[in-house]
Amino acid sequence: MKAALTIAGSDSSGGAGIQADLKTFQAFGIFGTTAITAVTCQNTQKVSDIQGIDPGIVKSQILAVLEDIPLTAAKTGMLYSAEIMRAFLDVWSDKSTGASEIPLVVDPVMVSTSGDRLVSEEAEMLYFEIFKHAKIITPNLPEASVLVSKKIESISEMKEAAVILFEKTHSNILIKGGHGISGKNQNESLDIFYDGNNFTEFSAERIKSTNTHGTGCTLSAAIAAGLALGMEVKEAVKTAKEYVTGAIQHAPGLGSGHGPLNHMWRQKTR
Repeated sequence: MKAALTIAGSDSSGGAGIQADLKTFQAFGIFGTTAITAVTCQNTQKVSDIQGIDPGIVKSQILAVLEDIPLTAAKTGMLYSAEIMRAFLDVWSDKSTGASEIPLVVDPVMVSTSGDRLVSEEAEMLYFEIFKHAKIITPNLPEASVLVSKKIESISEMKEAAVILFEKTHSNILIKGGHGISGKNQNESLDIFYDGNNFTEFSAERIKSTNTHGTGCTLSAAIAAGLALGMEVKEAVKTAKEYVTGAIQHAPGLGSGHGPLNHMWRQKTR
């Protein structure tokens, strides 16, 4: 069994963060390991409280896993603070840990879908140091807009942003269109993938559903799972996109707000 690491926050409602990542890894047959960066108190309607984990403890969690379990992929979600980001960089920049050899998916959790900033300006700048270690970066439209300092409102602007980010990071770029930009018709959501040479458009049916909590976490975890299984990056993205679409379609309908996905939709349930 292949193993992967997720470095992210805990979601008490189980729909996003560490919980979503572990469920996704399991769905792909990947053994999941964790380093928790923050504990959130949330449900499908709101986040009521949050507490960051001591950066030294975050670093120790990562090192504990690296010292004992052979990893074939890793991903980051909410890193919460500049101090935790530096702790991550301490590990990933240290050749002796072996972390730099692990394919890394970076989901830059810095701006919510509504446009609210989730981290400090200092932390936003540190992301560019983290991106240098990434195999692929997966910003949503608001995050990509912040990273290139320009609002993205069209497919051509998504492609321009992807080129800018690639030139700054030399990492594969996946800009997620979400509900902001459509594909060939209004019933498709569109993501743009750029590998430094070619663009690939990944479209999927736009499902009318409020059960979208943790979609970004799930997508990046599914990409990491694909990489852990030995897939090429583009294949991992395609597989992840299909998996997330199915997880939304088969959502359990829990909660009164934005409900979680069904991460185990491909398995038979009683």
